[in-house]
Formats: sequence, structure tokens, C-alpha cells
Amino acid sequence: MKKFTYIILILIIFTNCNNNSLKIFNGSNLNGWLNYGGGKFYVENNCIVAEAITGLPNTFLHTEKKYQNFELQFDVKLDTVLNSGVQIRSNIYQNDTETVRWGGRFDQEGKKDLINIIRKAGTFWGYQIEIDPTSRAWSGAIYEEAGRGFLHTPGINQKVKSAFKPLEWNHYKIRVKDNHIQSWVNGVIIGDVYDDLTVNGYIALQLHSIGKDKIRANKKIRWKNLSLKEL
Repeated sequence: MKKFTYIILILIIFTNCNNNSLKIFNGSNLNGWLNYGGGKFYVENNCIVAEAITGLPNTFLHTEKKYQNFELQFDVKLDTVLNSGVQIRSNIYQNDTETVRWGGRFDQEGKKDLINIIRKAGTFWGYQIEIDPTSRAWSGAIYEEAGRGFLHTPGINQKVKSAFKPLEWNHYKIRVKDNHIQSWVNGVIIGDVYDDLTVNGYIALQLHSIGKDKIRANKKIRWKNLSLKEL
């Protein structure tokens, strides 16, 4: 009997040591998160809710801590007229910064030229995983916010483009290890990119500015079950 008890204890210890997932949202308040931009974020029914309000700028609700290598999972549901994303390894320009962005026309190989652009100090920038309920259906695509733009697109792959279910809860998994970034939507792999722009940065939830658009006013995005496992 003692031997059996020792085996159980060893298994429990082993499991706890290897299960290093962190709940980065406690389900009741926004402790551990910072509102950058002043948009409306709050907690309701164990969800982080972002509500679009006219006249407010782009806002990012970001973690207080920066992360490097990790696997992030969450569920998200949004009103179909909105577009959003989750930032990873993202930062804030401390000074006016010259960077580049895809621009111009597509060449024969389907590529665009890079053009120089100045980003103002205080701009939130970095990798973003798209949440796109529109007919374009680019959910899961990897984008560089306030940078180069899309690092890849889902193209015309119908399995990929139909992975996201508008007006339903959708499960995302994002894995970033060194220079390798991957994304899944409802178990379907979408993004698989190698890029070494940033070593670490914030995780953030994006709320787009809607300007004076009254149609999108008071529409909401909800996130729940946010968990992170550092690699």
C-alpha cells in the first residue's frame, strides 16, 4: 500500500512540474493587463470584453509582462462587423522610428516592394494573429502591426479560409519558438512563418478604432480561457 501511495505522489509531482500553463486572465478583473489607448475593455461573465466606441483610437490591452517563447491558447467570439487580432512579442516605439511596409504593385512573382515609413513615438507595433470574420476570411494570418503588414495570407485554401466560424466561439492556438511562429484556428493550422524581427514582447488584445461609424458602435469582442505555456 505504501509503495502504491509513493507512486501516486511521484506521478502528481511529475505532472505538476511539466504542466507550466499559466492563466493570464483570472476571469474576474483585468489585473496583470494594461490599457494602451483608452478604448473600452472590461470583464463580464468570465470574459474580457472589448466594446467599440466612436471617437476612440486603436487600443491594445496588453500584459504587464513581456514573453519570449510560448504557446498561447484562447477562445474568441465577436460581432461580425468587427475585425481584431491578438498581438504577440509586441512593443511600443519609444521614439519616431523609420521602418518599412509592403507597398506598391505586385510583381510577376506576386510580391510587393518594401517602402520606408516613419512610425511615431508611442505607436504599438509587432506581430499580430488576425481575427477576421469578414468574407476575406484571413483569420489566423500573421501580420506585423505598424510594420511590414501581412507576412503571409491564407490565399484561396478553402479549408483554411473556412476554419473560423463567424458569430461562434473560436479556439486559437499560437506557438512562437525562437524565429518560428505558428497559428491554428479550431485545430486547423493557418500561419507557419519564420521571422526574427523581435525576441520578446507583450501579448495584447486589439480593439480597432471605428472613427464615427455608428454601425459598429457598441459592437463587442469577447475572449475567454486565455492560457499561456512558456517554452
